[in-house]
Amino acid sequence: MEFFEVLHTRHSIRAFTSQPIAAEHQRAILDAANRAPSAGNLQAYEIVAVANRAVLRDLASAARAQDFIAQAPLALVFCAHAARSATRYRERGESLYCLQDATIACAYAQLAATALGLASVWVGAFDEAAVRQALGADAARRPIAILPIGYADEEPRIRSRRKAEELVRWVA
Repeated sequence: MEFFEVLHTRHSIRAFTSQPIAAEHQRAILDAANRAPSAGNLQAYEIVAVANRAVLRDLASAARAQDFIAQAPLALVFCAHAARSATRYRERGESLYCLQDATIACAYAQLAATALGLASVWVGAFDEAAVRQALGADAARRPIAILPIGYADEEPRIRSRRKAEELVRWVA
């Protein structure tokens, strides 16, 4: 799929079929996330790939009963690793750059999934401690986004977008 077609095709999907995702597609999505730019190329994030049904249910529960997470064959959880960024960028790396790194990687994964004909939705509403517990992650890993991925079992709800002219303020 051509890049701009990917951008126009991607929509949030909250219903997934049970069809598994091919291993080569999973690898391609993770490779795309790994190609995302990061502050100082430190990649101050980690990705936890979850296909275990019980853990997916725990993630859905931690995400305020967003049960579609448990329905997806795969969820990627992007966790910021503040200490990795703080080594070079101190407080700004710890409080901002690691969060940016994780979110950029998630966006790359989401676009890669779309390019492969898969559906996803960015989930940011969740209890961080409950997500950490579900993943067996330590306090040094801060969950930033959950990205359930699978084959769509619904038509996307197409919403209008603001015009670019409304988003941009030029400074000459």
